[in-house]
Amino acid sequence: MIRATIVAATLLLTPLAASAQQAADIKVMLEGLSQRSELQPLKSVVVMQDGKIVAEHGYRGHTATESANIKSASKSVISALVGIAIGKGLLEGPDQKIAPILKADLPRAPDPRMNDITIGNLLSMQAGLGRMSGPNYGRWVSSRNWVRFALAQPFDDVPGGQMLYSTASTHLLSAILTKVSGQSTLAVARAWLGPADGFRIGAWEQDPQGIYLGGNQMAMSARSLAVFGEVYRNGGKAADGRQIVPADWIVQSWQPRTNSRFSGDDYGYGWFGRQIGGEAVHFAWGYGGQMLYIVPSLGLTVAMTSAESGPSARNGYRDALHDLLGEIIAGVKAS
Repeated sequence: MIRATIVAATLLLTPLAASAQQAADIKVMLEGLSQRSELQPLKSVVVMQDGKIVAEHGYRGHTATESANIKSASKSVISALVGIAIGKGLLEGPDQKIAPILKADLPRAPDPRMNDITIGNLLSMQAGLGRMSGPNYGRWVSSRNWVRFALAQPFDDVPGGQMLYSTASTHLLSAILTKVSGQSTLAVARAWLGPADGFRIGAWEQDPQGIYLGGNQMAMSARSLAVFGEVYRNGGKAADGRQIVPADWIVQSWQPRTNSRFSGDDYGYGWFGRQIGGEAVHFAWGYGGQMLYIVPSLGLTVAMTSAESGPSARNGYRDALHDLLGEIIAGVKAS
């Protein structure tokens, strides 16, 4: 409760407006990034503060407006859609059990623990089912029915236990959104998040049943990703003031629920959290270095896209992107 109150308070902080000199300094900083060897995979960066683009830059022929596969950063988009569905009364809330919704795809004799998995467990990667990411991802997406295959996995932990990062968890959420809305996840994403001017999803992979892949293979530009981040930074409101994501859902999403054993970061409902540059930062993270950072205390949103050909954690590239954000934060805070 205390953490939620703290997060709610950060949404109400008045951001420090970037001066013309700060904007110029950040622009120069971004222009020089192509010379840094540790940032060679970087494709584009967009820096927004208080709803306005402070600076943006593309590298090695790329631009901030071209589509990129944002990989697992799309898990934060799925979380937003779940929050909107709850606000519309299509879902009851994070404590709602998933088995009655997905009963047609459950194993014939399911493990009794299946009845304990909630919407919130899927969002926080605490479903307990065997992971369908990393080495298991290929065999999962090669199956004839991704939803049934995911639900048929043995339990590696109890629902609500340790964080077991799995794209199957967010895909189950995509299947749930499809069932309760009567529309495709792409259709509801465009309808529900479309009021945010500049938000656009391009291509998006589907499973054999036509369900859009929850949590991967989504095409979006860095600028569109930044616009999505601005909705969260702005308490769920589009730039024109329309409330499109419930404000209390943002508080719930950013509240730490578990901890990533791979990165050490907090994890909420589809969002990571850590301190960077002396500020509390909430971020979406996709394979290869597809990043969306939100720094509520500074009114700051930063989107980064990168080459998709390699990991970002094991080789230190993700840490280089965190360091880059720290430099941007320092530039914004400079007087």
